Amino acid sequence: MKFFVAQAVSLSLLLFVTPQVAEAGTTMRTGGKAFAPPAFASFCAREPRLCSTGGGSKLVVLQPEKASELQQVNRAVNARIRERSDRANAGRDDDWRVPTAYGDCEDFAILKKRELLKRGWPASALLLTVARYRGEGHTVLTVRTSEGDLVLDNMTNSVRDWSRTPYDYFARQSQSNGRRWERIDGARHI
Repeated sequence: MKFFVAQAVSLSLLLFVTPQVAEAGTTMRTGGKAFAPPAFASFCAREPRLCSTGGGSKLVVLQPEKASELQQVNRAVNARIRERSDRANAGRDDDWRVPTAYGDCEDFAILKKRELLKRGWPASALLLTVARYRGEGHTVLTVRTSEGDLVLDNMTNSVRDWSRTPYDYFARQSQSNGRRWERIDGARHI
């Protein structure tokens, strides 16, 4: 009996100390070219650095301090920027920009990318990504990590694995050329 209790305690400690290996994240599997959102080209002309995905590692090793940094940036931007449509902000239906006080989903994602770049994160691991949610377009920032592709989203303060969100993803920036977009064809478990 003592043997079984010792084994159960050892297994419990192993599960507590070891990150959930069975719950490893997923990465986006891409499959070919996709059209960029219409306002993306004019945004890139104004903000080429924020469109770039070149240089640096294509994957960030997610140490605890890096995970904390993602949480901090996601929460801080969500708290600082108020949700407002492009029509109300800029007088047109689709306008991508770095927000100062107001913005919609892509503006939140752009500001999060800028904040992470300032903190030294590689542009190649920070990809603007488009999806559909309840029939509407939605943009998030995907961060490529050793724990899978994580999403920073203006609709929640939680940083989540992309496959555990309510969205239907269809395209994201290419890691090799940020002015190009790639179709998302499903998930790959890591």
